[in-house]
Amino acid sequence: MTRSEFLQELRQALENDLSGSIVQENVQFYNQYITDEMAKGKSEEEVLQMLGDPWIIARTVIDAADGTDKSTVYEAGGGSYTGYESGREQAREQNPKVHVFGLNTWWKKLLLILGIVMIVVAVFAIISGVISLLAPILVPILIIMIVIRFIGNRRG
Repeated sequence: MTRSEFLQELRQALENDLSGSIVQENVQFYNQYITDEMAKGKSEEEVLQMLGDPWIIARTVIDAADGTDKSTVYEAGGGSYTGYESGREQAREQNPKVHVFGLNTWWKKLLLILGIVMIVVAVFAIISGVISLLAPILVPILIIMIVIRFIGNRRG
């Protein structure tokens, strides 16, 4: 992935949830960050690999913007971009690859419900399959046991 592809994906990920000025601010920030890191001697590929997936970065920015993830913002630099290097390095060392699956959209909730329904149907199918396999054996045995009991009770 190139810098322009990274920034374009970041822009696309941010555009649905944030205003144009905030999107532009974040794209400019990451563009400057890449430039700064390359000036320190890292290649573009190394910097982009360090940053990771732009969609995950966008999710963090969106969560921070709407106030659901303020602790991450404050840990990474007091609510602004001034301490971004130290905050990013600490986060990378603590959780190098964290993927969070939230149920914040309707299709994720639907997917969860469909998964649960499929599990219930599978369990029901397995139980009914076992019963249908054992029924031809168990029903005659049960009938024989009832007849033997009935005959045994008449003699006594």
